[in-house]
Amino acid sequence: MSRSIEREIQVQASPEVVYEVISSPKHLREWWPEEADLVAEPGATGTVTFRRPEGDKIQPVTVVEADPPRRFAFRWSYTDEPAVEHNSLLVTFDLIPAGGGTLLRFAETGYDVANKPDEMLADHTSGWDYFLPRISPYAAGLAQRP
Repeated sequence: MSRSIEREIQVQASPEVVYEVISSPKHLREWWPEEADLVAEPGATGTVTFRRPEGDKIQPVTVVEADPPRRFAFRWSYTDEPAVEHNSLLVTFDLIPAGGGTLLRFAETGYDVANKPDEMLADHTSGWDYFLPRISPYAAGLAQRP
């Protein structure tokens, strides 16, 4: 059985708005990491930074797909090396127009390929269960702005 995290969220905002929320550093910082430095272009590298009392956790990121407003995917590594298939997890966001808003399909895969422990899967599951629900109200608020 493949180990992965998959979620679906209904967002009351257009796929164009949701795409910006999941791919633009200024919007990413509002619901996920404290800092994000990346460009939404395939092959681009950057970082996401999580502030911790014991010190900042800076994660390398490589953009895999950027197909606005349908799909955004990136790899992120828990090493200081660039995020590539053998050392990273793949995060994908698929955006499907639905009910006047967007059905956001999220997946994080690669725990088996990158040989990541069950503890990391459990940690990421609880992390995504915290962060992903923050997308909907944030995106809906942006969609209501003039």
